[in-house]
Amino acid sequence: MSIAIVYSRAQVGIHAPLVTVEVHLTRGLPSLAIVGLPEAAVKESKDRVRSAIINNHFEFPLHRITINLAPADLPKEGGRFDLAIALGILAASNQIPQDNLDQYEFIGELALTGELRPVRGIVPVTKAIKDANRKLILPMSNADEAGLVSDIEILPAGHFMKVCAHIAGREQLTLHSTQHNVVSACTEKDLSEVRAQQHAKRALEIAAAGGHNLIMIGPPGTGKTMLAERLPGILPPMTEEQALESAAVTSISTHGFDPANWKRRPFRSPHHTASGVALVGGGSHPRPGEISLAHHGVLFLDELPEFDRRVLEVLREPLESGRIIISRAAHQAEFPAQFQLVAAMNPCPCGYLGDSSGRCHCTEDQVRRYRQRISGPLLDRIDLHIEVPNVPREILQEKNHPAESSAQVQIRVGAAYTRQLERAGKSNHKLSNRQVDAYCKLDYASTRLLERAINQLGLSARAMHRILKVARTIADLAGAEQIDASHLAEAINYRRLDRARP
Repeated sequence: MSIAIVYSRAQVGIHAPLVTVEVHLTRGLPSLAIVGLPEAAVKESKDRVRSAIINNHFEFPLHRITINLAPADLPKEGGRFDLAIALGILAASNQIPQDNLDQYEFIGELALTGELRPVRGIVPVTKAIKDANRKLILPMSNADEAGLVSDIEILPAGHFMKVCAHIAGREQLTLHSTQHNVVSACTEKDLSEVRAQQHAKRALEIAAAGGHNLIMIGPPGTGKTMLAERLPGILPPMTEEQALESAAVTSISTHGFDPANWKRRPFRSPHHTASGVALVGGGSHPRPGEISLAHHGVLFLDELPEFDRRVLEVLREPLESGRIIISRAAHQAEFPAQFQLVAAMNPCPCGYLGDSSGRCHCTEDQVRRYRQRISGPLLDRIDLHIEVPNVPREILQEKNHPAESSAQVQIRVGAAYTRQLERAGKSNHKLSNRQVDAYCKLDYASTRLLERAINQLGLSARAMHRILKVARTIADLAGAEQIDASHLAEAINYRRLDRARP
């Protein structure tokens, strides 16, 4: 009887639970069985493994081979276990030593020639292996992505033979040296490129400083999308932990994570035909949706009323909780979803309501039905409602238009965000009700102003708390310790849709 044990990692959501690959060789008719809840791609690994072993001049054992992927109740998918299975077969048949196999964990798909091909989800795998205090051997193509996690020994290899030579002690693999990409404070899309729209830029700065959700209302071509695309460039720089969380989610997605985007705030802009599953994630083996891919970044929904109303309603819970749980019959998957929502819409179906040229012919009933596509509870969760009007032609044709760059705005945003962290340990958008009472206290004049706004606009308790959080952010940008009437009045002014709700 010959048994070998090799360690690998599965993928469940953004987690990478340990999988123990147990290979058992016994006498009997030659066969190979894989047990432990493998899906089709895992079952097919026996053919890839057999060809890789034979093509690299090893002997494929003519025994009864049983491969157990433990724990047995954990679903296994993909070709990530190929390398571990092949090494387990060689170790069980005494073709390579197995004395030091417990020091490593192995991830990688095998080509028939023995070449190692990349797999998805390397960032969660590397984080988990670091906690287990083992070394990681993986395909060369995944090395830069794995290198985003510090303080772990990463040994990349391009071929199955290189791994075998390393295990046998004949030729050691080279330790991967990590070189993190240094990201500039701002992206190539700079706020200075947006002409005029000072009111919208001010709202964008407030949204960036406090992590507030934002909706822009205006006719076509006024710069709503331009403004939204420049929000990531003025957000506070990502911390190491935030960057790893964002990279981990992107790593398990269809396209994987590009190390060149390290510490760049994600910006996701799904089309209005996107389904609810596309937004929140799903599938038989759950994958993250747009809200999770926008984790610690911006989710931009252009033409908001054109989205299916049922699709928009699925955003309500993750906007509050910052996470999404996808349940299936066999298991659950939880994905983080701490995104900043930026939406844009036209004022009416044709888009030209209030235009001086009189192009709009929409009736009041048409306008009301158009706006009612967005539910009140969803609007309550959006802190800032602003108008983005047309820019005069003379301003657009100016050659020299002085405007602040994203870098200049980001400095103020960063200072305000630092004040919030020192005070509550979180951005103002995330303040609990108790923290709102503690940090958003009003004087007598401000209290009376808020009461009048609640009565005239018919604000809900949630909308009132949103106004207080925005006022707290405005005060932080001004460097004020307390909220005064001017801060509160500006915050109330950013509830455009509450004032216009039919």
